[in-house]
Amino acid sequence: MTADRPPLAEGVPDRLYGRRRSHPLRPRQQRLLDETLPRLRLSPAGATDPRAAFAIPVEALWLEVGFGGGEHALAHVEANPRVGYIASEVFENGLCSLLSRLVEEGEEATGPLPPNLRLWPQDARHLLGLLPPASLDRLFLMFPDPWPKARHAKRRFVHPALLPVVARVLRPGGEWRIATDDPTYQAWTAEVMAAQDLFDVPPPATARPEGWPPTRYEAKALREGRHPLYWRLLRR
Repeated sequence: MTADRPPLAEGVPDRLYGRRRSHPLRPRQQRLLDETLPRLRLSPAGATDPRAAFAIPVEALWLEVGFGGGEHALAHVEANPRVGYIASEVFENGLCSLLSRLVEEGEEATGPLPPNLRLWPQDARHLLGLLPPASLDRLFLMFPDPWPKARHAKRRFVHPALLPVVARVLRPGGEWRIATDDPTYQAWTAEVMAAQDLFDVPPPATARPEGWPPTRYEAKALREGRHPLYWRLLRR
């Protein structure tokens, strides 16, 4: 076990994802990973005192698990300059998508970066094990991989074994936002949340609530006739 890989909850698989790269990286993408990512990376040591890891004092700490193309994360970073935002993503192409929005080509090592953003390019569950108790004010899980086959249910981030891990790092009254358009994941989320007592679970909204930035996955779902649900869970 390494310092950045604390033990996972019993019953949770070693990892939730497959390949970390969907297609070969272009030279510009490789420079972003080599030169820009290290400037924003949250270290395992930094995760133990996360507010001190930002370039400015922050008044709250938010974490997004699996930020995809980065549009949701960057919308929050821009709109909430006093919030320390940790964006987690294991897929290199997603990391490159977010990083390419931040710096101009040729400025990968020198271009200005948001002082209230840090990136965790590893499994977010290991980060949850490093963060101090009650350190997060908000957690985002936006359109996660649904793992629709029953035999893959253990790979879903919404999982009974992971709920205590999430609850440990969310402060009382902290908010966990979940959005999904997949009917299997919607039913699974409802089932898992009905069987726990760590979070208050109001009925999910059927339209994106105010203050929830859009994502490309939501847009694709709506184009293809799927109907997302939006949960706002509150830590008891």
